Amino acid sequence: MNSITQPSEWLSDAAAFHGEWQGGAHGANICVITNNFERVGAGPRLHRHPYAETFVIRSGRARFTIGSETVEASAGQILVAPKDTPHKFENLGPGPLVTIDIHESGSFVTEWLE
Repeated sequence: MNSITQPSEWLSDAAAFHGEWQGGAHGANICVITNNFERVGAGPRLHRHPYAETFVIRSGRARFTIGSETVEASAGQILVAPKDTPHKFENLGPGPLVTIDIHESGSFVTEWLE
């Protein structure tokens, strides 16, 4: 099995480093989403997964809602949404929010709540 996935195979926008990779097809029990939210207020709506999700903030500032807690996070910080916990986040600006989101599953399973 080839262990290298080329950018063209998973990045929908290589210049913005935005895309989704499902590791199950490659023998890994994780999925990765890279986000580049340019617009203030942009981000995924409330949802949950039957596994934990880890967020690495590469640059920018975000407001996260994880369960009943709301926190602000910035570049270099890491947050975890536990299994089955509703969560969402949004770009606080003033510039882009860039994240790497790691799902503890070989394929994406998402229940959208709003």
